[in-house]
Amino acid sequence: MSTQPTTPSQPAPSPAAPRTPKQVGVVFGYIALIGGLCGAGVWYYFAHKNDLPQNIVVSNGRLEMTRLDVAVKYPGRITEITFHEGDSVQAGQPLAYEDNAELKTQLDGAHANFAQAQETVSRAKAEQAVAQAAAILASQELRHARQMAAQHLVSDMEVQERQTAYTTRSLSVQAAEHAAASAQAATQAAASQIARLETILNDMTVKAPVSGLIEYKIAEQGAVLAGGGRIASLLDPSDTYLTVFFPSETAGKLHVGDEARIQLDALGKDLIPARISFVSPEAQFTPKYVETATEREKLVYRVKLRIMPDTAQKLTGALKAGMTGEGYVRTSTSALWPSPAQEQD
Repeated sequence: MSTQPTTPSQPAPSPAAPRTPKQVGVVFGYIALIGGLCGAGVWYYFAHKNDLPQNIVVSNGRLEMTRLDVAVKYPGRITEITFHEGDSVQAGQPLAYEDNAELKTQLDGAHANFAQAQETVSRAKAEQAVAQAAAILASQELRHARQMAAQHLVSDMEVQERQTAYTTRSLSVQAAEHAAASAQAATQAAASQIARLETILNDMTVKAPVSGLIEYKIAEQGAVLAGGGRIASLLDPSDTYLTVFFPSETAGKLHVGDEARIQLDALGKDLIPARISFVSPEAQFTPKYVETATEREKLVYRVKLRIMPDTAQKLTGALKAGMTGEGYVRTSTSALWPSPAQEQD
């Protein structure tokens, strides 16, 4: 029986030598270094993520729209209201109607007066024509009498009578002319009265002065209002602006008409083009809702950043009064606007 050669057995691995305290310290040192670098990076990111380009200044504020009071011009009772709060209305759209029954009666009377005045004018013109014809005849008779008197065919008394008749007819013509002018003036007065009453009648239909949004409904149907009584509060979205506040160092470099940008919280990071429409000439205390870079900025200047009407029209429905956001201005025209926000067209 054959035998296999015996293979010598592999030596068992020796256990790993324990790390020395120096080696452990180096490992922890690397870990601490990496952690420190990461922490510094995170701190730097959060500390500088809101850094703005040079000569760009930002302030937070609230979006506002011009508010118009829609009111009645003449006292009266409201017979109908055609709107609700939140409705979008167009310029010239009827919003309410006042009781106009009495006014219509007055208008009917004015039309009757106008017709009567026209009849008076016609009669006066006819009388004027008659007077003018009589004056022409009297003039011819006077001339003929003078010719006869020159030939000693009539007495001087006859000529005097013809002269008196002619003078009387001439005065009648003047009287007829004044009567016709008076009748014509009465006609114009009646026409003016009609126009005035029609204007009042038209004004008793209360219409929207501009296109906008009904913010509040103030009066109800059936209410009796005095002249100037309000029926609604209307917001004009074509005149939209962000009110912000800047310290004197910034406000002193701003001018009406300068470009600006608005970033609204509700619309993300998009920048809306705007222009500075107002810079207050007087300082005021910082409003409580305005965040400033330092508490030392107690006195600030109010600035309005107005969104241009064409841009506001494109954002109809998205812009709402009271929205919070930030307004960016440039203290130098060469400054670049902040990125990566993308501007609205």
